[in-house]
Amino acid sequence: MTASDRLAGATLAGGLGPEAVELYQRAVAARTRAAGPDHPGTVAARADLGSALLTAGRYDDAIDVLEDVLQARARILGPDDPGTLKTTDDLVAAYLAAGRYPEAIRLGRRALTDREQRQGPGHPGTIAARETLASACLAAGRPKDAVAHYRRALSDRERSCGPDDPATIATVRALAGAHHAARRLREALPLYERALRDLERVQGPDHPDTLGARGNLASAYHSTGRMATALELYERSRADCQRVLGPYHPDTLAAQANLAHAWYAMGRGDEALALLQATLADCERVLPPGDQLTTAVRESLAAVERG
Repeated sequence: MTASDRLAGATLAGGLGPEAVELYQRAVAARTRAAGPDHPGTVAARADLGSALLTAGRYDDAIDVLEDVLQARARILGPDDPGTLKTTDDLVAAYLAAGRYPEAIRLGRRALTDREQRQGPGHPGTIAARETLASACLAAGRPKDAVAHYRRALSDRERSCGPDDPATIATVRALAGAHHAARRLREALPLYERALRDLERVQGPDHPDTLGARGNLASAYHSTGRMATALELYERSRADCQRVLGPYHPDTLAAQANLAHAWYAMGRGDEALALLQATLADCERVLPPGDQLTTAVRESLAAVERG
């Protein structure tokens, strides 16, 4: 590893995506000049550049780089090489982030098959590939397929990691969300309850994952018409997020918007309107232009104003 590689890696680990991209670009150029484009070190540097672009949110650029790297690694190192498998995973993630769901599903299936054949169904990499494929199916509007993949992933995680492992609990939440998206609320609700119960016990009531799980459960209760229980959880979720994360954290702002929706559903229109107005003002002040949360809150406010 060159000094440029180490500096780029440290910069990316520190959350400085744009700066890391520039440093990885320099590292790729230097390795290409010194060893040629097909040298394993050059290909590895290009793979790091693709990952940095993905982290920086430059999804189309990441896809261009990772597609080239995948072809190079498959040709030079072979399909079974860990680097080839890793680049396949990264490219699936890039397709998913870019909203290119058919490509994410197609390559995700291939990645899952490759890992099952080479590493076995219970390998952590195989389970992660199955969960990524499930995420792609869910994003593409295929929640029943997502449920099937998440259910298998949960079984594998419980067997290999145990029920209290954070990864297992995350899969429980994902499976609950897929059931919810498929409108299988009878199946979703006990999974949401299990996830919250396990997170409170394993990670504590104030862990960010626990806060998110509490909001998920409130939403499920809302969907089933259990409004009093949902409202209690929405109010606690908002208060906890304000206390733990701060009043302007995106999760806090989302919790406020969810509480406003509950108030509106229960006939408390004036309170809902005032809270959405305040939440939108905060979103516009602290979030980047065009942020999805800001757009969602603005649309919710417009709906409430229309009555």
